[in-house]
Amino acid sequence: MQMLENKVGLVTGGGVGIGRAICEAFAREGAKVIVADFNTETGQETVAAIQAAGGDAHFVAADVSDEDQVKAMIEAAVSVYGGIDIACNSAAVSRGSGPIHEFERSVFDDTLEMCLTNTWLCLKHEVTAMLASGKGGSIVNISSNSSLRGQPYNTAYAAAKSGVNILTKSAAVEYGKKGIRINAVSPGVIRTPGIEKYFKEQPKIAEALERSAAMNRIGEPSEVAEAVVFLCSDKASFITGQLISVDGGSAVK
Repeated sequence: MQMLENKVGLVTGGGVGIGRAICEAFAREGAKVIVADFNTETGQETVAAIQAAGGDAHFVAADVSDEDQVKAMIEAAVSVYGGIDIACNSAAVSRGSGPIHEFERSVFDDTLEMCLTNTWLCLKHEVTAMLASGKGGSIVNISSNSSLRGQPYNTAYAAAKSGVNILTKSAAVEYGKKGIRINAVSPGVIRTPGIEKYFKEQPKIAEALERSAAMNRIGEPSEVAEAVVFLCSDKASFITGQLISVDGGSAVK
């Protein structure tokens, strides 16, 4: 039996990288998948890949920093598949980096909106749908190892993802008695298209980041996806409010 058989899954940021890998893993494990992304082209590519592999997926265009669009995304999931059983809030955009004394307030605000507020909005409406169904559910937020210790010159993103961590724990306490489990996965350095581009521009940094992990390598999006699948599955039925690092041991090195 597949781990997510007969479940309906929603993934934000499903068009590329980690989000796409999660969508594909959900489908492989038997879930019907709502692929949400603000980029229609990449979102449709994810749907096409899932369908080509024999899975069931539907694309919804959504900027999840806009509450009206988040609400419409959830309504689309209910309309197409009848509800939501599992969800992964993966969408995030870091707007910039640099020393605090030179950082623009607008860039800080945008980063919080695109990395923390959007997760809160998705969580709000996902929980609403799960409560309405009466079946409970499981939600996984994507955090970052940037949230686990001081990260100079990346303070806005680190602060936003730290907020995701405590949001996850607080929500888990709120909804545990109502059958909704809420956890977070914290990736280390993962070989996404954005990271690959950065490595081509800065090859020496790539080598340093590989050495930063106890396993001496960079992670793959599929490895993050496997952790999300587990947390969404019934195999994790007594796990909630947890932050799991998928980082090759970099957080403990």
